[in-house]
Amino acid sequence: MKTKNKIILLVISIISFMFILIIADMVYNFREYGIKSIDDKAHAIAKTVEHSLTSQMVSGVIDDRELFLSQLKNIPNIDKIWLSRGQKVIELYGVGLLNEHVKDNIDEEVLRTGKTKRVIDENIFSESNYRITIPYNATSTGKINCISCHSNAQEGDTLGAITIQMSIDESKQVGIKTMTNTITIALILMIVIIFILNIIISPFLSLFDSIRKVMNKAQKGDYSYRIIGVKGKESEDVSTWINGFLEKLEITLDSIDAKISIFLSENQRKMDKDHLINVKNTVERLSDVYKFRKTIEYDETIDQVYDRLAQIIKDKTGIENFNFFEANTVNGEITVVHKEKNIFCNIFEEGCRADRTNTMIDSTQFKDICPACHSCEKYNYFCIPYSISNELDLIISIFTESEKEVERVQNLTPYIQDYVDVAKTVIVSKKLMHILEKNAQTDALTGLFNRKYLEDIIPKITAQTNRLKVEYGILMLDIDFFKIINDTYGHEIGDNAIKIVAEILNQNIRESDIAIRYGGEEFMILLYNCDEKSIIEVAQKIRMNFSKAEIPTGGMTTVRKTLSIGVSMYPKDTDDIKEAIRFADLALYKAKNNGRNTVVRFTKSIFVLQNKSK
Repeated sequence: MKTKNKIILLVISIISFMFILIIADMVYNFREYGIKSIDDKAHAIAKTVEHSLTSQMVSGVIDDRELFLSQLKNIPNIDKIWLSRGQKVIELYGVGLLNEHVKDNIDEEVLRTGKTKRVIDENIFSESNYRITIPYNATSTGKINCISCHSNAQEGDTLGAITIQMSIDESKQVGIKTMTNTITIALILMIVIIFILNIIISPFLSLFDSIRKVMNKAQKGDYSYRIIGVKGKESEDVSTWINGFLEKLEITLDSIDAKISIFLSENQRKMDKDHLINVKNTVERLSDVYKFRKTIEYDETIDQVYDRLAQIIKDKTGIENFNFFEANTVNGEITVVHKEKNIFCNIFEEGCRADRTNTMIDSTQFKDICPACHSCEKYNYFCIPYSISNELDLIISIFTESEKEVERVQNLTPYIQDYVDVAKTVIVSKKLMHILEKNAQTDALTGLFNRKYLEDIIPKITAQTNRLKVEYGILMLDIDFFKIINDTYGHEIGDNAIKIVAEILNQNIRESDIAIRYGGEEFMILLYNCDEKSIIEVAQKIRMNFSKAEIPTGGMTTVRKTLSIGVSMYPKDTDDIKEAIRFADLALYKAKNNGRNTVVRFTKSIFVLQNKSK
């Protein structure tokens, strides 16, 4: 139902209810007024009869009252009137005339109780009557002393009663006519009010209905509807304002939606029809992605970036079974960069189909689609390749136990894409920084760390030693008579000798140990958490292996060389690692003086001799 009809119906209901109440009140008051008027008339007649009879009694002509009583019937608008003698009067004066007898139970009740009795017989469509029986009670006060004549009566005894019966049809007709006129006037007034009200509020109600329709569409995300067909200057102004606002809102939302969504992998409008909700979701999504980017920019290593990306995937998508792989597009090498769950596919030996085809691999579309996942029959797998740079791809491999979960993952791939996209530049930047840092800290000839790396790592080693209470063995190595190789065979053969030393060092130390090309033909090794016996064993092993190594000279011949090694321990020998390195260098100098091709452990005596020689 239209609002206009609702309001008009409500107004009619209210006015009708008010008029009904007014008419009901008028009917009630009119009836009460009519009855009171008749009642007052009856009491006046009763008093007149009482005074007349009393006067006749006092004047001694009471026996001639029959004429008076017969004339009472001729009172206008009186249908019947009669007197009833009480028992006290009968005892003194007898039953009296015919018109003085008790007629019915009402007379008897009034004579017995001394109280006025009214009986109203009302009928809408037939005759209506009013009857009242008024008692005459004995009293010794006032102008007339009833007790003086009625000696057997006491104060308050009922001496008699007068009954008056009359028709109230005339009063009823007057009331009906009055009510009819009132109702007619009320109906006319109601019609006039509704007509005027309709003229006044109709434009506003039409405007309200139009606004309601437009807002209902806007609530559902459709902002294209406009308010039309309104009348009246005020309504037209309001419709113009609202239409202008909706047009601006629609244009603005479309523009924001289109421009913001280009920063994300998928337009949010495909997810929600409401542009306003769409913009809200897009802004929230952009905000989350921006916060992620700002966070990973301050991460120190690329591993931290991948760990944070993995945490985002778990928190934002609820995916738990996944791993990250880096694929080098140049050499085909594949590396695990984040392991969240077990690796089920044989990706390292058989390669990655997703990386090779640069397409998503979905096992629910074709069973055994990837040859590297022949042992994944218990799972559904979903592998997504992301191009990070021309030389690097990131592969996110996801495993699920149900096809329904695969479908959910497919719907979440644009969301993952957003975070990978913003991480691309950071990953490339970290990669480049790592390469630059590695180049700056690595010897180009041997691939070993250089002295710059040593300078950078010394504070970390010092802090680690103090915190974990571990010891480092320091080896200083030097190729014996290296200058002869360069002078005899040339620098290229000397470089070969240096490369062989580097290979032997890498073969005889652990991953936790650090091998450094200290300068020229001199090398240094930092052995992590190693006791003194093990340090000497490692040093002797390196010395012996190098002494057996054959250095090609460019022709059919080879040459062999030896190493001299000096050993110190940090922090056993000194709590200053730089001084411990100098102690190892002093021990190396001692080994050179002792005939070379030997290992010398630093002692305080070496330090004393060195100072004396200076």
